[in-house]
Amino acid sequence: MTIRFVEPKDAVQILDIYQPFILRTSVSFETEVPSLEAFQNRIENYAEKAPWLVAEENNTIIGYAYATVHRSRQAYQWNQEVTAYTHPEHLRKGVAKALYLKLLSYLKKMGYAKAIAIITLPNDPSLKFHQALGFQLIGIMKNVGYKFNQWHDTSWWDIQLQNSAYQPTSIWTMDQLKAVVNG
Repeated sequence: MTIRFVEPKDAVQILDIYQPFILRTSVSFETEVPSLEAFQNRIENYAEKAPWLVAEENNTIIGYAYATVHRSRQAYQWNQEVTAYTHPEHLRKGVAKALYLKLLSYLKKMGYAKAIAIITLPNDPSLKFHQALGFQLIGIMKNVGYKFNQWHDTSWWDIQLQNSAYQPTSIWTMDQLKAVVNG
């Protein structure tokens, strides 16, 4: 398995992984599958500001993870919301863990202080996964998403990327991160 930064050509395979989560689960609160063009634009916009990674095996994408702005207010700029999706045939093979560990290390290098994960409940595998990586429960938002004719709760988790004395001054750009990662 190889983990690398996303490329424009990856959108089709990534959307193929994501689509069943939209159509068959409440894991994603999206209710309609975005068009390929809209999804490509999303990837480009997210990947300009924070890491968007894919796990690849035999030239096939088997999972992906990315970070995005958690909230728009200036004081939140030091945090990123993170998520990962794995192809169903590759669950429990360490794909999501490898993606998350790489993603979190990149966010730390970039100068982010905290990563936040929001998990639709119930989802015991995701809860256990985040706990095992060191995420801590922040709280639960009751009845916050309405999908498939019912209300869903979300569980909020975070992990500290820097020590508690960290005084942020700037965030690296993706170009700066790629320059360091790619040598």
